[in-house]
Amino acid sequence: MNYRRFASAAVLTAAIILVVTSRPAAAQALAPAVKADAKAYTPPRTSDGQPDLQGVWTNSTVTPLERPKGLGAKEFYTEAELKEIQKRERERYDLDEKEGLPPANHSGVEGAGPDEVHYDFAQFGLDKSQAKIAWNMRTSIITGPEGVIPPRTPEARQRAAARAAAAKGHEFDGPESRPLGARCLARNNVGPPMLQAGYNSNLQIVQGSGYVTIEAEMIHDTRVIPLDGHPHLNKSVHQWYGDSRGHWEGNTLVIDVTNFSPKTDFQGSRENLHLVERWTRTGPTTLEYEVTAEDPTVWTRPWTAKQDFTKQSEEENRIYYEPRCIEGNYGLPGLLHGRRLEELALAQGRGVDPRTRDSNKAGGLEPDPLQ
Repeated sequence: MNYRRFASAAVLTAAIILVVTSRPAAAQALAPAVKADAKAYTPPRTSDGQPDLQGVWTNSTVTPLERPKGLGAKEFYTEAELKEIQKRERERYDLDEKEGLPPANHSGVEGAGPDEVHYDFAQFGLDKSQAKIAWNMRTSIITGPEGVIPPRTPEARQRAAARAAAAKGHEFDGPESRPLGARCLARNNVGPPMLQAGYNSNLQIVQGSGYVTIEAEMIHDTRVIPLDGHPHLNKSVHQWYGDSRGHWEGNTLVIDVTNFSPKTDFQGSRENLHLVERWTRTGPTTLEYEVTAEDPTVWTRPWTAKQDFTKQSEEENRIYYEPRCIEGNYGLPGLLHGRRLEELALAQGRGVDPRTRDSNKAGGLEPDPLQ
């Protein structure tokens, strides 16, 4: 099976900035773009009359969370600009071929073009298919003229600096000193908020009487969201993914999320994070996800992000991956073991100080004495 590098965020960002001053191109688009002015859509209904959001969806996208510098208040691309971006991606693919990089295709067909390329590393479930990526007219997932996360308050910056100082040199003391994601306990990219994921980008929505359930492919974490108007949990109760309560506003599912744990960290916000999610079916295979994040103890103002999800076909549903990320997995013991070796080497007068990276004697690490 052949694999190929996919473009880094830096390369893609550079291409996006350049396109603003580039001439329009008539190159064929790699995939249909999701237009921001989608017409009103009447979704199908479940057996109990709810708008039907069910299915397996992917939030895989090339749209960056924050707007690249140089675009200013430009919130949407023109169709010509988007075609130019896609043209550059096609040219990048051709350049990789000329440099001898193997084409990525999982069908075993040599010479597959960029429309057929699938960057799906089987062991990770990476889903960056050029034919399936949601090419969006938006210049960033964050909406508004700024298109970036608002500045942090002075107090928030001080707290972040204090946390970093306290953690310095202790990042690998034990499992408890590692973030939840590194311990395979909870992952920010499975939400909420359910924004773009690097890989394992699928989520499945199932609806029942009085409930909506959202399962993320990453770690298979599941949110069970009541729709009966039940109040939030007591403020003293904190959960890794917060406490979700939903209701319908027309065809839009609105979910209010509070009660986050201090152990979670979304862009610097922890237990005071408040989210309002809006899920709207905009077509047979498209779902608009909008989320507003607020935390006056961290950001100077609330901010909103919007992303389009794409429904997966029945064939794609059959390759719904099971991530092998579980607490106590091989990675974490290996990291902690490596730190113990560094500390042992330091005590023996060789190697480097793992807390400062300063060498106290030449020679480096020797074969593992703990084996």
